[in-house]
Amino acid sequence: MSQYHTIVHLVAGGLGGTAGAIATCPLEVVKTRLQSSVATFAYSSISSRQAPVSSLPRFEFCNCTTYERFSPVISSEVVARQPTVGIWRCLKHIVETEGAKALFKGLGPNLVGVAPSRAVYFCTYSHTKNFCNERLTPDTPIVHIFSAASAGFVSCSLTNPIWFVKTRLQLDQRSYGSITTAQVIKDIYNSKGILGFYKGITASYFGISETIIHFVIYEFIKTKLKEGRLKNSYQTDRKSTRDFVEFMCAGAISKTCASCIAYPHEVVRTRLRQVGDKYKSFFQTLCLVFKEEGHHGLYRGLATQLVRQIPNTAIMMATYEAVVYLLTNYPCTVPSVPAIQMCKDEESY
Repeated sequence: MSQYHTIVHLVAGGLGGTAGAIATCPLEVVKTRLQSSVATFAYSSISSRQAPVSSLPRFEFCNCTTYERFSPVISSEVVARQPTVGIWRCLKHIVETEGAKALFKGLGPNLVGVAPSRAVYFCTYSHTKNFCNERLTPDTPIVHIFSAASAGFVSCSLTNPIWFVKTRLQLDQRSYGSITTAQVIKDIYNSKGILGFYKGITASYFGISETIIHFVIYEFIKTKLKEGRLKNSYQTDRKSTRDFVEFMCAGAISKTCASCIAYPHEVVRTRLRQVGDKYKSFFQTLCLVFKEEGHHGLYRGLATQLVRQIPNTAIMMATYEAVVYLLTNYPCTVPSVPAIQMCKDEESY
Protein backbone atom coordinates (compact mmCIF):
# COMPACT_ATOMS: atom_id res chain seq x y z
CA MET A 1 0.00 0.00 0.00
CA SER A 2 1.40 3.41 -1.01
CA GLN A 3 2.02 6.34 1.31
CA TYR A 4 -0.93 8.19 -0.22
CA HIS A 5 -3.38 5.33 0.34
CA THR A 6 -2.22 5.03 3.95
CA ILE A 7 -3.05 8.71 4.45
CA VAL A 8 -6.41 8.21 2.71
CA HIS A 9 -7.49 5.52 5.19
CA LEU A 10 -6.17 7.51 8.15
CA VAL A 11 -8.14 10.60 7.11
CA ALA A 12 -11.28 8.65 6.17
CA GLY A 13 -11.29 6.72 9.43
CA GLY A 14 -10.76 9.84 11.51
CA LEU A 15 -13.51 11.82 9.78
CA GLY A 16 -15.94 8.90 9.91
CA GLY A 17 -15.43 8.33 13.62
CA THR A 18 -15.66 12.04 14.42
CA ALA A 19 -18.94 12.50 12.52
CA GLY A 20 -20.56 9.55 14.28
CA ALA A 21 -19.30 10.56 17.74
CA ILE A 22 -20.65 14.13 17.56
CA ALA A 23 -24.05 13.04 16.25
CA THR A 24 -24.65 10.45 18.96
CA CYS A 25 -22.86 11.86 22.04
CA PRO A 26 -26.04 12.36 24.17
CA LEU A 27 -26.98 8.71 23.71
CA GLU A 28 -23.42 7.71 24.62
CA VAL A 29 -23.79 9.54 27.97
CA VAL A 30 -27.10 7.76 28.73
CA LYS A 31 -25.66 4.38 27.74
CA THR A 32 -22.59 4.81 29.97
CA ARG A 33 -24.71 5.70 32.98
CA LEU A 34 -27.04 2.77 32.41
CA GLN A 35 -24.06 0.41 32.31
CA SER A 36 -22.58 1.77 35.53
CA SER A 37 -23.49 0.57 39.02
CA VAL A 38 -23.02 4.04 40.56
CA ALA A 39 -25.17 6.18 38.24
CA THR A 40 -28.55 7.02 39.78
CA PHE A 41 -31.61 9.09 39.01
CA ALA A 42 -33.66 10.79 41.67
CA TYR A 43 -36.87 8.98 42.47
CA SER A 44 -38.93 12.14 42.83
CA SER A 45 -38.00 13.56 39.44
CA ILE A 46 -38.75 10.46 37.40
CA SER A 47 -41.25 8.24 39.14
CA SER A 48 -43.40 10.43 41.40
CA ARG A 49 -45.54 11.76 38.59
CA GLN A 50 -46.56 8.39 37.24
CA ALA A 51 -46.98 5.91 40.10
CA PRO A 52 -49.66 6.09 42.84
CA VAL A 53 -48.45 6.03 46.45
CA SER A 54 -50.10 2.68 47.12
CA SER A 55 -48.39 0.93 44.23
CA LEU A 56 -44.96 -0.64 44.28
CA PRO A 57 -42.34 2.06 43.72
CA ARG A 58 -40.49 1.99 40.44
CA PHE A 59 -36.95 3.14 41.13
CA GLU A 60 -35.60 3.30 37.65
CA PHE A 61 -32.00 3.56 36.55
CA CYS A 62 -30.71 2.93 40.08
CA ASN A 63 -28.43 0.54 41.85
CA CYS A 64 -29.30 -1.54 44.90
CA THR A 65 -28.04 1.10 47.32
CA THR A 66 -30.50 3.60 45.89
CA TYR A 67 -33.40 1.17 46.32
CA GLU A 68 -32.44 0.56 49.93
CA ARG A 69 -32.16 4.28 50.61
CA PHE A 70 -35.69 4.98 49.45
CA SER A 71 -37.36 1.81 50.70
CA PRO A 72 -35.48 -0.58 52.99
CA VAL A 73 -38.29 -3.14 52.93
CA ILE A 74 -37.97 -3.87 49.25
CA SER A 75 -36.80 -7.42 48.79
CA SER A 76 -33.72 -8.42 46.81
CA GLU A 77 -36.00 -10.11 44.31
CA VAL A 78 -37.71 -6.81 43.52
CA VAL A 79 -34.36 -5.01 43.33
CA ALA A 80 -33.01 -7.53 40.85
CA ARG A 81 -35.91 -6.78 38.52
CA GLN A 82 -35.14 -3.15 37.93
CA PRO A 83 -37.43 -1.62 35.33
CA THR A 84 -35.63 0.36 32.69
CA VAL A 85 -36.50 4.01 32.22
CA GLY A 86 -37.06 5.21 28.66
CA ILE A 87 -34.21 6.79 26.74
CA TRP A 88 -36.12 10.02 26.14
CA ARG A 89 -36.89 10.43 29.83
CA CYS A 90 -33.26 9.74 30.75
CA LEU A 91 -32.21 12.52 28.39
CA LYS A 92 -34.88 14.82 29.80
CA HIS A 93 -33.81 14.11 33.38
CA ILE A 94 -30.16 14.87 32.64
CA VAL A 95 -31.13 18.20 31.05
CA GLU A 96 -33.40 19.13 33.99
CA THR A 97 -30.92 18.24 36.73
CA GLU A 98 -27.54 18.94 35.15
CA GLY A 99 -28.23 21.19 32.18
CA ALA A 100 -28.08 20.59 28.43
CA LYS A 101 -24.27 20.65 28.46
CA ALA A 102 -24.31 17.41 30.47
CA LEU A 103 -25.51 15.59 27.34
CA PHE A 104 -22.07 16.22 25.88
CA LYS A 105 -19.94 15.24 28.89
CA GLY A 106 -16.88 13.43 27.72
CA LEU A 107 -17.20 14.75 24.16
CA GLY A 108 -13.77 16.43 24.36
CA PRO A 109 -11.86 13.24 25.18
CA ASN A 110 -14.21 11.37 22.85
CA LEU A 111 -13.22 13.57 19.90
CA VAL A 112 -9.57 13.48 20.94
CA GLY A 113 -9.79 9.70 21.04
CA VAL A 114 -12.18 8.80 18.26
CA ALA A 115 -10.26 10.48 15.43
CA PRO A 116 -6.91 8.76 16.07
CA SER A 117 -8.66 5.57 17.20
CA ARG A 118 -10.72 5.19 14.04
CA ALA A 119 -7.85 6.43 11.89
CA VAL A 120 -5.52 3.80 13.34
CA TYR A 121 -8.25 1.17 13.21
CA PHE A 122 -9.21 1.60 9.56
CA CYS A 123 -5.60 2.04 8.45
CA THR A 124 -4.54 -1.16 10.26
CA TYR A 125 -7.58 -3.00 8.94
CA SER A 126 -6.84 -1.96 5.36
CA HIS A 127 -3.13 -2.83 5.62
CA THR A 128 -3.81 -6.23 7.20
CA LYS A 129 -6.52 -6.99 4.67
CA ASN A 130 -4.17 -6.26 1.76
CA PHE A 131 -1.44 -8.33 3.41
CA CYS A 132 -3.76 -11.33 3.96
CA ASN A 133 -5.31 -11.07 0.49
CA GLU A 134 -1.84 -11.51 -1.04
CA ARG A 135 -1.17 -14.69 0.96
CA LEU A 136 -4.62 -16.24 1.48
CA THR A 137 -7.75 -16.63 -0.60
CA PRO A 138 -8.81 -13.00 -1.15
CA ASP A 139 -11.79 -11.50 0.69
CA THR A 140 -12.72 -14.63 2.62
CA PRO A 141 -14.07 -14.54 6.20
CA ILE A 142 -10.67 -15.59 7.59
CA VAL A 143 -9.08 -12.53 5.96
CA HIS A 144 -11.71 -10.26 7.53
CA ILE A 145 -11.29 -11.95 10.92
CA PHE A 146 -7.51 -11.42 10.95
CA SER A 147 -7.89 -7.85 9.72
CA ALA A 148 -10.53 -6.89 12.30
CA ALA A 149 -8.66 -8.60 15.16
CA SER A 150 -5.38 -6.85 14.31
CA ALA A 151 -7.06 -3.48 13.94
CA GLY A 152 -8.99 -3.89 17.19
CA PHE A 153 -5.90 -4.89 19.18
CA VAL A 154 -3.76 -1.99 17.93
CA SER A 155 -6.56 0.55 18.40
CA CYS A 156 -7.47 -0.62 21.94
CA SER A 157 -3.87 -0.65 23.09
CA LEU A 158 -3.15 2.89 21.91
CA THR A 159 -6.35 4.65 22.97
CA ASN A 160 -7.54 2.95 26.20
CA PRO A 161 -6.36 5.86 28.45
CA ILE A 162 -8.51 8.29 26.46
CA TRP A 163 -11.64 6.14 26.78
CA PHE A 164 -10.94 5.64 30.48
CA VAL A 165 -10.96 9.40 31.07
CA LYS A 166 -14.07 9.82 28.92
CA THR A 167 -15.98 7.24 30.96
CA ARG A 168 -15.06 8.93 34.25
CA LEU A 169 -16.26 12.28 32.88
CA GLN A 170 -19.59 10.82 31.73
CA LEU A 171 -20.24 9.24 35.13
CA ASP A 172 -19.83 12.60 36.88
CA GLN A 173 -23.35 13.82 37.76
CA ARG A 174 -22.64 17.18 39.34
CA SER A 175 -24.65 20.03 37.84
CA TYR A 176 -22.31 22.72 39.19
CA GLY A 177 -18.54 22.70 39.25
CA SER A 178 -18.31 19.65 37.02
CA ILE A 179 -15.01 17.86 37.11
CA THR A 180 -12.59 18.72 34.32
CA THR A 181 -10.53 16.47 32.11
CA ALA A 182 -7.34 17.64 33.81
CA GLN A 183 -8.75 16.81 37.25
CA VAL A 184 -9.78 13.32 36.14
CA ILE A 185 -6.31 12.65 34.70
CA LYS A 186 -4.66 13.95 37.88
CA ASP A 187 -6.92 11.85 40.16
CA ILE A 188 -6.32 8.67 38.18
CA TYR A 189 -2.56 9.20 38.11
CA ASN A 190 -2.35 10.04 41.83
CA SER A 191 -4.38 7.00 42.87
CA LYS A 192 -3.26 4.32 40.41
CA GLY A 193 -0.29 5.66 38.48
CA ILE A 194 0.22 5.15 34.75
CA LEU A 195 -1.21 1.64 34.85
CA GLY A 196 -4.47 3.08 36.18
CA PHE A 197 -5.24 4.45 32.73
CA TYR A 198 -5.27 0.90 31.37
CA LYS A 199 -7.86 -0.47 33.78
CA GLY A 200 -10.55 -2.18 31.72
CA ILE A 201 -8.29 -2.89 28.77
CA THR A 202 -8.85 -6.65 29.19
CA ALA A 203 -12.56 -6.04 28.60
CA SER A 204 -11.64 -4.05 25.50
CA TYR A 205 -9.57 -6.97 24.23
CA PHE A 206 -12.55 -9.28 24.74
CA GLY A 207 -14.56 -6.68 22.86
CA ILE A 208 -12.46 -7.36 19.78
CA SER A 209 -14.87 -10.24 19.19
CA GLU A 210 -17.57 -7.63 18.57
CA THR A 211 -15.34 -5.91 16.01
CA ILE A 212 -14.67 -9.21 14.25
CA ILE A 213 -18.39 -10.05 14.05
CA HIS A 214 -19.14 -6.52 12.84
CA PHE A 215 -16.66 -6.52 9.97
CA VAL A 216 -17.26 -10.11 8.87
CA ILE A 217 -20.99 -9.37 8.51
CA TYR A 218 -20.29 -5.94 6.96
CA GLU A 219 -17.97 -7.36 4.30
CA PHE A 220 -20.43 -10.21 3.63
CA ILE A 221 -23.30 -7.77 3.05
CA LYS A 222 -21.10 -5.60 0.81
CA THR A 223 -20.14 -8.65 -1.26
CA LYS A 224 -23.77 -9.71 -1.68
CA LEU A 225 -24.80 -6.19 -2.66
CA LYS A 226 -21.99 -6.09 -5.23
CA GLU A 227 -23.08 -9.44 -6.64
CA GLY A 228 -26.62 -8.15 -6.88
CA ARG A 229 -25.49 -5.08 -8.82
CA LEU A 230 -23.49 -7.26 -11.24
CA LYS A 231 -26.54 -9.46 -11.92
CA ASN A 232 -28.62 -6.38 -12.66
CA SER A 233 -25.84 -4.77 -14.76
CA TYR A 234 -25.78 -1.90 -12.31
CA GLN A 235 -22.09 -2.10 -11.35
CA THR A 236 -20.04 0.94 -12.39
CA ASP A 237 -16.83 2.54 -11.18
CA ARG A 238 -18.68 5.66 -10.09
CA LYS A 239 -20.48 5.72 -6.75
CA SER A 240 -23.99 7.07 -6.38
CA THR A 241 -26.21 7.99 -3.43
CA ARG A 242 -27.59 4.46 -3.56
CA ASP A 243 -24.14 3.00 -2.89
CA PHE A 244 -23.63 5.08 0.24
CA VAL A 245 -27.14 4.31 1.51
CA GLU A 246 -26.24 0.64 1.10
CA PHE A 247 -23.01 1.21 3.06
CA MET A 248 -25.03 2.84 5.84
CA CYS A 249 -27.50 -0.05 5.94
CA ALA A 250 -24.71 -2.64 5.89
CA GLY A 251 -22.92 -0.87 8.73
CA ALA A 252 -26.09 -0.55 10.81
CA ILE A 253 -27.13 -4.19 10.37
CA SER A 254 -23.67 -5.61 11.05
CA LYS A 255 -23.12 -3.44 14.14
CA THR A 256 -26.54 -4.34 15.54
CA CYS A 257 -25.78 -8.05 15.29
CA ALA A 258 -22.32 -7.62 16.79
CA SER A 259 -23.55 -5.45 19.68
CA CYS A 260 -26.29 -7.89 20.68
CA ILE A 261 -23.89 -10.83 20.71
CA ALA A 262 -20.92 -9.24 22.49
CA TYR A 263 -22.61 -6.55 24.63
CA PRO A 264 -21.72 -7.83 28.15
CA HIS A 265 -18.08 -6.79 27.68
CA GLU A 266 -19.29 -3.17 27.44
CA VAL A 267 -20.93 -3.37 30.87
CA VAL A 268 -17.84 -5.03 32.36
CA ARG A 269 -15.56 -2.39 30.84
CA THR A 270 -17.64 0.48 32.25
CA ARG A 271 -17.72 -1.12 35.71
CA LEU A 272 -13.94 -1.53 35.67
CA ARG A 273 -13.48 2.12 34.76
CA GLN A 274 -15.80 3.60 37.39
CA VAL A 275 -14.46 4.94 40.70
CA GLY A 276 -13.70 2.34 43.38
CA ASP A 277 -12.06 -1.05 43.76
CA LYS A 278 -15.13 -3.29 43.81
CA TYR A 279 -14.44 -4.49 40.28
CA LYS A 280 -10.92 -5.79 39.76
CA SER A 281 -10.70 -7.98 36.65
CA PHE A 282 -12.75 -8.98 33.62
CA PHE A 283 -14.00 -12.37 34.81
CA GLN A 284 -14.40 -11.25 38.43
CA THR A 285 -16.59 -8.35 37.26
CA LEU A 286 -18.53 -10.54 34.85
CA CYS A 287 -19.34 -13.08 37.56
CA LEU A 288 -20.11 -10.42 40.18
CA VAL A 289 -22.54 -8.54 37.94
CA PHE A 290 -24.29 -11.79 37.03
CA LYS A 291 -24.46 -12.84 40.70
CA GLU A 292 -25.82 -9.51 41.97
CA GLU A 293 -28.02 -8.45 39.06
CA GLY A 294 -28.64 -11.56 36.97
CA HIS A 295 -28.32 -11.76 33.21
CA HIS A 296 -30.31 -8.52 32.91
CA GLY A 297 -27.42 -6.69 34.55
CA LEU A 298 -25.08 -7.79 31.77
CA TYR A 299 -27.37 -6.15 29.22
CA ARG A 300 -28.13 -2.88 31.02
CA GLY A 301 -28.20 -0.05 28.49
CA LEU A 302 -28.44 -2.35 25.46
CA ALA A 303 -31.45 -0.53 24.03
CA THR A 304 -29.65 2.80 24.31
CA GLN A 305 -26.53 1.24 22.82
CA LEU A 306 -28.47 0.02 19.80
CA VAL A 307 -30.25 3.34 19.33
CA ARG A 308 -26.85 5.05 19.46
CA GLN A 309 -24.82 2.52 17.50
CA ILE A 310 -27.15 2.19 14.51
CA PRO A 311 -26.89 5.86 13.42
CA ASN A 312 -23.30 6.12 14.70
CA THR A 313 -22.04 3.16 12.68
CA ALA A 314 -24.15 4.08 9.65
CA ILE A 315 -22.71 7.61 9.63
CA MET A 316 -19.18 6.39 10.33
CA MET A 317 -19.09 3.69 7.65
CA ALA A 318 -20.75 5.85 4.99
CA THR A 319 -18.40 8.75 5.75
CA TYR A 320 -15.39 6.43 5.67
CA GLU A 321 -16.39 4.87 2.34
CA ALA A 322 -17.22 8.29 0.86
CA VAL A 323 -13.90 9.86 1.88
CA VAL A 324 -11.93 6.85 0.61
CA TYR A 325 -13.81 7.03 -2.71
CA LEU A 326 -13.32 10.79 -3.11
CA LEU A 327 -9.63 10.81 -2.18
CA THR A 328 -8.92 7.74 -4.33
CA ASN A 329 -10.75 8.94 -7.43
CA TYR A 330 -9.98 12.64 -7.04
CA PRO A 331 -6.51 12.52 -5.42
CA CYS A 332 -4.85 15.59 -4.04
CA THR A 333 -1.12 16.16 -4.18
CA VAL A 334 0.75 14.79 -1.16
CA PRO A 335 4.42 15.74 -0.70
CA SER A 336 6.78 12.82 -0.93
CA VAL A 337 8.97 11.78 1.98
CA PRO A 338 12.18 13.15 0.37
CA ALA A 339 10.47 16.50 -0.23
CA ILE A 340 9.37 16.74 3.39
CA GLN A 341 12.87 15.83 4.56
CA MET A 342 14.37 18.53 2.35
CA CYS A 343 12.06 21.11 3.87
CA LYS A 344 13.18 20.09 7.35
CA ASP A 345 16.80 20.35 6.30
CA GLU A 346 16.20 23.84 4.92
CA GLU A 347 14.55 24.91 8.18
CA SER A 348 17.59 23.77 10.14
CA TYR A 349 19.64 26.33 8.29
